[in-house]
Amino acid sequence: MTLLALKLILAHFIGDFALQPRHWVEHKLEKKWKSKYLYWHIGVHLLLLLLLLQFKYLGPVAIIIVTHYLIDLGKLAFTNEKNYRWLFVLDQILHLLVLAAVLYWVTPFEIDFNVLFGEKNLLLITFLVFVTFVCGIIMRMFLAPYIDEIAKEDESAEGGSLKNAGKYIGMLERLFVFGFILLQQWSAIGLLITAKSVFRFGDLNKGKNRKLTEYVLIGTLLSFGLAILSGMAYQYLMESIQN
Repeated sequence: MTLLALKLILAHFIGDFALQPRHWVEHKLEKKWKSKYLYWHIGVHLLLLLLLLQFKYLGPVAIIIVTHYLIDLGKLAFTNEKNYRWLFVLDQILHLLVLAAVLYWVTPFEIDFNVLFGEKNLLLITFLVFVTFVCGIIMRMFLAPYIDEIAKEDESAEGGSLKNAGKYIGMLERLFVFGFILLQQWSAIGLLITAKSVFRFGDLNKGKNRKLTEYVLIGTLLSFGLAILSGMAYQYLMESIQN
């Protein structure tokens, strides 16, 4: 079952991403069902499936191809500038659900929800949510006295910043730190701090940015500190569960 699942997913990844040039996507969005690249795209998927599956499972392959065409057609019909990101996610979810259904048809399998939502998995999910979202809110509450003052200076500075960029950078850095702790790679945390300092050097080396420097240092130390404490707490609780 695992080998078949890997072949189906590999065919999907290659067909939908590796072998679909940007101009194909643009042409499909413009011409919809009349685009020749829509049918070339489907043909690529068909060829990949036949090659990877060695011309076996022709019935399941036919279902995958037909549903792939219908899903892509629906996405093209409803895509606009506002919803294209969400439709992309929905499109991929639907494709993967079809692959899962076909896999179940060929080789029936069972999902053990007791294991999926077991104590260890729930503990990991809880800490991942804490490190990403909860820590972000905690930091915002702690840094609230400084945020408005820094925001005013940032608006007057050249270039400005991307919307919500700081939020996502914080999430990613805490996830990295959390992961490094689980992997016992403490030295990598120092490397991450160094890399962030290098990228921030251009903003922080000016005398007028002293407030921003202090704000970034407080935020960085707080973010890393919360992630480190989370990683250590997770390891302690995981050891308690295992013992």
